[in-house]
Amino acid sequence: MSQYVTSTSDKKKKTALLLCIFLGWLGIHYFYVGRWGKGFLYMFTIGFFVFGWWFDIYKIATGGFRDNAGAPLRE
Repeated sequence: MSQYVTSTSDKKKKTALLLCIFLGWLGIHYFYVGRWGKGFLYMFTIGFFVFGWWFDIYKIATGGFRDNAGAPLRE
């Protein structure tokens, strides 16, 4: 018999959401979850031309946002 283990990130969803809402255009939420490359992309493109910023707020709120290891954020 096999068991399934679900891995979750050590990063909190609420913290990532607040960082995204207030500083998302700088990519701070990506730095928080360890995705430095995308963080710098957002920093230099003003939240990937603002559209990426709004999309990330939606993704974090609905639980589709992942950390650098691909794990979902912790509640």
